[in-house]
Amino acid sequence: MGDFAATAETHSAVVFFAGDFAYKLKKPVSLGFLDFSSPAARQLACQRETELNRRFAPDVYLGVADVRGPSGDICDHLVVMRRMPASRRLATLLTAEAPVSAAVRHVARTLAAQHAASPHTPQISAEGTAASLARRWEDNLAQLEQVRGDLIDPAETRLVTQLADRFITGRGPLLSQRVTSGRIVDGHGDLLAADIFCLDDGPRILDCLEFNDRLRWLDGLDDAAMLAMDLERLGARALAEQFIGWYAEFAADPAPPALCHHYVAYRAMVRAKVGCVRAAQGDPDSVGEVRSTVSLATRHLRAGAVTLVLLGGLPGTGKSVLADAIAGQLGCTVLSSDVIRKELAGRPAGEPSAAPYESGIYGASWTGRTYAELLRRAGRLLAAGESVILDASWNAAGHRLAARAAAEQATADLVQLDCVAPAGITRERLGRRESGASDADALVAARMAADREPWPQATVLSTSESAADGPSATALRQALEAIRPHGPEHVWRPARPMMNAD
Repeated sequence: MGDFAATAETHSAVVFFAGDFAYKLKKPVSLGFLDFSSPAARQLACQRETELNRRFAPDVYLGVADVRGPSGDICDHLVVMRRMPASRRLATLLTAEAPVSAAVRHVARTLAAQHAASPHTPQISAEGTAASLARRWEDNLAQLEQVRGDLIDPAETRLVTQLADRFITGRGPLLSQRVTSGRIVDGHGDLLAADIFCLDDGPRILDCLEFNDRLRWLDGLDDAAMLAMDLERLGARALAEQFIGWYAEFAADPAPPALCHHYVAYRAMVRAKVGCVRAAQGDPDSVGEVRSTVSLATRHLRAGAVTLVLLGGLPGTGKSVLADAIAGQLGCTVLSSDVIRKELAGRPAGEPSAAPYESGIYGASWTGRTYAELLRRAGRLLAAGESVILDASWNAAGHRLAARAAAEQATADLVQLDCVAPAGITRERLGRRESGASDADALVAARMAADREPWPQATVLSTSESAADGPSATALRQALEAIRPHGPEHVWRPARPMMNAD
């Protein structure tokens, strides 16, 4: 809300300012997702708003007052609040480029603490399932369809719907685990920078969602994602990433980046819907906001697409170095066939286990077991929302077909990359390779090259050049473009504890 003389207005309320107090009057509107059309509904909303917001700002929400008409009859109700200084609004401070990191970190800690204190009833927990998340998307997009007018191209909402559905379809295990680990809470529900005031003794968080409990019963990360979305919308993308990272730290939340992206996208579409309502009410500033938030949602859904990357190539092509570099850019998990092969044999990854070509632990049966285990672990991670890079030679077409089936089963995108370099370069690299998980030498590499089956589905990456401490910038850029063709520069990666890949 922004000050307009002595009043401020949203799509559902008007706030009047008088001295040290603010009085919030609910509009008599029915918008599909809320209904304040009757005095009784507005009274209940005022009482609930006061009660619920005292969890975050007990010294701001003073109570509910009656509004009386000329005859003395009660005709409406007001939420009475302590007036906050408009100049200390987080949204205002961001526009002025004032330092706000400490306050935003405080907000992350406060939100995590409130979530930790939340009850965990069956009704609350039920809102964290895949079916509930899908229903929330469906309801929001249906409401958006009713109010969007010509502000949003129908093709954009179809794309958003497709990407959101694809993520949810394959992430049942992730969302179930979020429920069983107590991540579904009675939260704020509408955490925006305009409703946070950065005071000297700490921030005050206002205006939680009071009109629909089910919209406030949500994954704690979803609750935090609303502010992350709003910070990015206001031009503070780096701060948005920091905020999610701080929240994850205080909440000890190991959520994968893909889930962060998904919730930010959902919140952007909620904001787009509200913007459409405001535009219909005559707010010209909402038009640009609607379009920018739909674009923001699409970027995050694309950035959060769960992906299985097959990163193949002969020994000495530098695929392992490239895999680590890609993972550092996109926050993926890397699984190596060389490491898993040694694990299956009960040997340390660095222990030499060289054997003649296709014998010992490099025989056909061992290789089959290795690729099966590689795909088993990848499937678990994909279902948990983690994008995975599989670092292996991928010489056999049958193994690639099995990988495609694993990606389809997890409703994950499949990207196939083939690292190539001249034989002279790979021989030189193998000759100076220090001990590690791989036992391949130049002779093995030559035999593998002779037996390699065609891989027309792969994007070929030339790895002839390499930097002193990693892959060439060109190979890395081409790999990122293949994995995230709509722009890896839009990806932010909230820090969180890594999952166990076993």
